[in-house]
Amino acid sequence: MTEQYVLDLQEIDGSRIETVGGKGAHLGGLSRIEGIDVPDGFCVTTEAFRLIMARTPSIDDLLDRLARLDPDDREGTRVLGAEIRRAVEETAVPDDVASAITRALARHGDRAAYAVRSSATAEDLPTASFAGQQDTYLNVVGPAEILRHVSRCWASLFTERAVTYRRRNGIDHRTVHMAVVVQRMVFPHASGILFTADPVTGDRRTATVDAGFGLGEALVSGLVNPDVFTVRDGEVVTRTIAAKQRAVQALPTGGTREVEIDPRQQERPALTDEQAVRLVRAGRRIEAHFGRPQDIEWCLVDDGFRIVQSRPITTLFPVPERDDREKHVYVSVGHQQMMTDAMKPLGLSVWRATAMVPMHEAGGRLFVDVTGRLASPASRAGLLDLLGKGDPLVRDALETVLDRDDFVPSLPDTEPGGLPGDGASAPVGTDPAVVTELIGRSRASVAALERDIRTKTGPELFDFLTEAFEEHKRVLGDPLSMQVIMAGMEATWWLNDKLWEWLGEKNAADTLTLSAPDNITSEMGLALLDVADVIRPWPEVVAFLQDVRGEDFLDGLAELAGGPEARDAVEAYLDRYGMRCVGEIDITRPRWRERPDTLVPLILDNVRNFGPGAAEQRFEQGRRKAREKEQEVLSRLRALPDGDRKAEETKRMIDRVRTFIGYREYPKYGIVSRYFIYKQALLAEAGRLVRAGVLSEEEDVFHLTFQEFRDAARSHRVDDRLVRRRKEEFRSYRALTPPRVLTSDGEALTGAYRRDDVPAGALAGLPVSVGTVEGRARVVLDVAEADLEPGDILVTSFTDPSWSPLFVGIAGLVTEVGGLMTHGAVIAREYGLPAVVGVERATRLIRDGQRIRVHGADGYVEILP
Repeated sequence: MTEQYVLDLQEIDGSRIETVGGKGAHLGGLSRIEGIDVPDGFCVTTEAFRLIMARTPSIDDLLDRLARLDPDDREGTRVLGAEIRRAVEETAVPDDVASAITRALARHGDRAAYAVRSSATAEDLPTASFAGQQDTYLNVVGPAEILRHVSRCWASLFTERAVTYRRRNGIDHRTVHMAVVVQRMVFPHASGILFTADPVTGDRRTATVDAGFGLGEALVSGLVNPDVFTVRDGEVVTRTIAAKQRAVQALPTGGTREVEIDPRQQERPALTDEQAVRLVRAGRRIEAHFGRPQDIEWCLVDDGFRIVQSRPITTLFPVPERDDREKHVYVSVGHQQMMTDAMKPLGLSVWRATAMVPMHEAGGRLFVDVTGRLASPASRAGLLDLLGKGDPLVRDALETVLDRDDFVPSLPDTEPGGLPGDGASAPVGTDPAVVTELIGRSRASVAALERDIRTKTGPELFDFLTEAFEEHKRVLGDPLSMQVIMAGMEATWWLNDKLWEWLGEKNAADTLTLSAPDNITSEMGLALLDVADVIRPWPEVVAFLQDVRGEDFLDGLAELAGGPEARDAVEAYLDRYGMRCVGEIDITRPRWRERPDTLVPLILDNVRNFGPGAAEQRFEQGRRKAREKEQEVLSRLRALPDGDRKAEETKRMIDRVRTFIGYREYPKYGIVSRYFIYKQALLAEAGRLVRAGVLSEEEDVFHLTFQEFRDAARSHRVDDRLVRRRKEEFRSYRALTPPRVLTSDGEALTGAYRRDDVPAGALAGLPVSVGTVEGRARVVLDVAEADLEPGDILVTSFTDPSWSPLFVGIAGLVTEVGGLMTHGAVIAREYGLPAVVGVERATRLIRDGQRIRVHGADGYVEILP
C-alpha cells in the first residue's frame, strides 16, 4: 500500500506527529485554518524512513557507537554523524517509496519547483522546537532531484547540530524518526518571520515581524539585517528599516543564488504598515488554532501572504492560567525561597497545599499574584518596601510595571493579605525562652506526625495528609513565630540604618550577628566539621570514602578500622539533618538520608582542609568578633551628642537581633522535616501501586499532582500518557529561566540596579555580608561536584540550606539569586563571609578559576586581570 509512504497535507492534522513529524503536522493543521493560505504539497511519512533505516547497512552498529560517545566529544560526533549520513544517502530509495513520491508529484505537478524540508518527530513541538536542526532544500525541480533531496533530508537527522541538540534535550536518537515535507515552491517579493509574542520580553500582546526581500533564507542565514515591525493592539508601534543589500532568489533551473539589490531599493520597507498589521492578524488566527504563541514563516506574493511554517515559541516563559481577562502581576516564589529550578507536579501541588498564601503555577515554578496589593496605595507601599529590602531587583521590576499607568489600576485600600510576614508586629523584649518554646512546639508537631502517619495507607493516607497539611499551615503561620522572625529582621534593618546614620558604618549588623545562637542551618554546616573530626584519624576510612560510588556505602564501613565510629557519626548527622537536600522545597528531590553519598565529598573536603575542633573554634571566633564589635559600636555612640540614649537603644536592638535572628532558619527546617515524613509515606504508597501493576516505577508519581495520586490510590488507574507528557514538559521547563516578576501578558521582568557607585566593568549585586575578599572563583552549579580549596570564592546561581556545609571552607560568596534575608545571606553573615547576591548572570560572566574581588559592603564584584 502506497498510502503509508505519502500523505497529502490536507490529510494531516496535529495528531499525526508520529507519522509526519512536527513540521508536517503543523503544516497540515495550518492548511485547515480558514483564511490561511498554505502552499500545496505532501509528506513522505516516517514509515518510509523506517524502511530506509532498515535497509541501511550497519546502521544499528553506528547508532550504538553514537550512543556510547561522550556528550562532549564534538569531533567524534562530527565524524560518526558524517558516516551515518553517508550510509543513509547511499542507500537506494525503495521502489515502492519512489513510486509513491512520483505519483504524488504527478498530482501536484511534476514539472513544478518544490521545497523539500525535513520534518522530524521531535521537531516543532511545544517542548522543543529543533528549529534549523535538520535540512531544508529550496527550488528543487524534477522527480529525480526530489528523490535525491528526500534522501538528504533523511540523512540530516544525523548532522552534528541535530545530534548535539538531541543530547542536550535528553532525547534518544533511536526514538526520533524523519518525515519529509515536499511543498510547492513560493517565489515571494518579500518573506520573513512573525513572532506572535515578543521573543525577548515575552509580552503576548506584542507581535514582532522580521521582513526582507526575496526568499527567507537571507534572513535565516544572517545574510541581511531585517526590517523589524512591532505590532500591538492592531497598529505598528515601532519600525526599524534596515539597508537590505542582498537577497536570495530562486534560479529557473533549480537551486538558489544571492543577488545584489538595487541601491535605490535597499532602504525601502519590505512591507507596508498595513501589510504588517494584516500579517499579525493572520498570525493571531494561527496562534488561536494551536493554543500558544507561534514562530511563523511567511511569504508575500502579489499582496497576499502564504504561510510556509508555524512552530511554538519554546523559549517563552509560560503564563499562569486564569479564568478571567483581567491584568495580573506575579512575583516568583522561587526567588524568595532560593530554589529557581523547575519542580515536578507532586512537588508543586504539595507546596501549594502547605503554603500560607494562594499560589499560581507556570513553567514548573510557583508565583504569588500581587495585583491587588499593588492596586491599593497603602498596601502597595508596604509590599514594595518588604520585597525591596529582600531583593531590590523585585522592587525595580514591580515599579517598572507600575510606571505603565494602564496596567495596574489604582483601587481603594484593601486588607493587606498576600505575603507572609508583612505586618507582623515584633514582640517586646529579648527573652530566649520564646525561641526555645517555638522550637519545642515544632519538634512536638513533627514527632506527632511521624507517629500518627505510620499506620496510614491507601485512601486513608491521603485523607490523613490533607489534615496534616492544615496542621502544617497552622505551625507555619503561628503568630508568635512570625513575630519572632520579624523581630530579628526589623532589628537588623534598624541597626544597619541607625549605625550608618550615626557612625557611617555600613551593614554593621553583619558582624553583630556572627555566631548567633539557635541557627539550625549554620549548626548543620559546623556539625559536618565534627563528623570530619571523627573520620580524620582513620586512614582506611578516608581511603574508602575517596572511592565511594552509590548510596549504600555506610554498610561497607563496618569492617574497617574506625569504620563503626565513622558510620555512627554519619548516621547521627543524618538523623538530625538527613531530610535536607538541594532544592528541598520540592518534595520529589532526593534527600541526604536517601542518598548519603552526596555528603561524602563535603566530608572529605573538611578532612583535608581543617584541623580537629574547627567547628567549636569557628563558632567561638565569630562570637568573640560580635562581642568586640558590640563594645566598639557602643563606645563610639556614647561619645556622640545624646550618646547614652543612642547606645542604650542600640544595645537593646543588638540583644534582640542576637536572640531572634537565628530562629529565622528554624521554620524552614520544620517544613522540610515534615516534607520528608510525607515523602516516605507517599513513596511507600507508590511502591504498593508498582507491585499492583498500576505504575511502572515509584517515581512516576512525582509527575502526578497530589490529587491525581490520591485518585490513583483509590481507583488503581494511572494514565501512562499523562505521565509521559509531564516528563517531557518537565524536561522543557528545566531549560527555562524564571523571571522575578511576570505579568499576565507574559512579560518577564528581572529588574535592574539603578546605581552609579559601581566601577566600570564590575558586576552589581546586593550587599548582604560585609568585608572585601579576593580569591579564585569556583563556579559551581551542582553542590555534589564542588571541588573547593580554602580561600576559594563560591559563585553559583542560588544556595539553599543544603549548601551551608560548603560555606565553612570558602572565603566569599556570589550568587545570581538572593536577598538580604534569604538563607545564603543569613549563613554568610553567620560565618563572616563577604557576600554579594542577586548578581545577574554571574555564573556566565565569571569564569571558573578567574580571580575576583568581592565587595560585601558595597555590593559589587570585580573580575581581576
